[in-house]
Amino acid sequence: MTRPGYKDIARQAGVGTATVERVLNGRGGVRPELVEKVVIAARSLNYPRILPDTHRGLMRIDVLMVRPETTFYRRLSRAFEQISHSIDPLIVVHRTFVEETSPKDIARAISQSDYPRAGLILAVPNSPAVKAAVNEVAAKGTPVVHVVTRASEDHVEFVGIDNHAAGRTAAHFICRMARTEGPVVALCHPIYQVHRDRLRGFSDYFRDNPGPIRFEWLGFTRDEEHFSAETLSIALQKYPNLVGLYNAGGANSALIEVLRRSGRGRDILFIGHELTDYTRTALREGIMDVVLDQAPEAQAQRALDIVLRRIGLTEIEPDRNPIRFITITAESL
Repeated sequence: MTRPGYKDIARQAGVGTATVERVLNGRGGVRPELVEKVVIAARSLNYPRILPDTHRGLMRIDVLMVRPETTFYRRLSRAFEQISHSIDPLIVVHRTFVEETSPKDIARAISQSDYPRAGLILAVPNSPAVKAAVNEVAAKGTPVVHVVTRASEDHVEFVGIDNHAAGRTAAHFICRMARTEGPVVALCHPIYQVHRDRLRGFSDYFRDNPGPIRFEWLGFTRDEEHFSAETLSIALQKYPNLVGLYNAGGANSALIEVLRRSGRGRDILFIGHELTDYTRTALREGIMDVVLDQAPEAQAQRALDIVLRRIGLTEIEPDRNPIRFITITAESL
């Protein structure tokens, strides 16, 4: 027997195939009575997919993120989209990008919604306004999960890597792998608590392991291409004998280009975050030495698992340990 398709379900339910597609993929915009017809028809045809109890109606989980132009957040967004296709089709995972530098806009997006939310997943920077908005939503009983970075220290369900450990790992590699003795610099975007956590771990390692390889300077980049390139150029002028570079944030492509043009890329041990086309190429060229990837796909899955557990759609208790970051070198590509 062949697998039933959208046309078969549409014929059985007396609706169009577009309606079937919207219901089974959780896209919303379908009247509850039609949702019920589609689900009943799919069940009667033994459609090979988990189908929901129709009496619940649509349940919406909002995901708020920033910076859609970055590879990391594109990966995170794509992961939420892909996972949403494999869960209960009456659960709608709605992704929205908000302006990173506007706490008021972020807070407004958290507080205001045109429909009831079953859960809220946040990958946004923290601020007093954002924290207040999170507390307001959580006080109403909406499950809130922070991904990648904490938007609030209160009501925290946090999914992410151990950023302090990531910073210590970067320092460990530099101290062990640097090609000669000398100064080390680090770059970050201080708006994010997780970047500060990484730098704290990085600094702690050098404090605990004093030696001829020294952490001497910290630059702030805003995770923006122009500022990142300018900051690294200043560091190269300031430290002509630079032996190590750690980028705790983004904009690796700009740093890679500066090192490539300077001719010093193979002399400076460079460690950064997130595997992208740029960092993969830089690893192969020997400009980057180690990439610490924080597995956004695993973070998206864990965050949705926590929300589904909180709203009673699964009895499986999600793992609460930090997501394991992945260490990548040219030899492991």
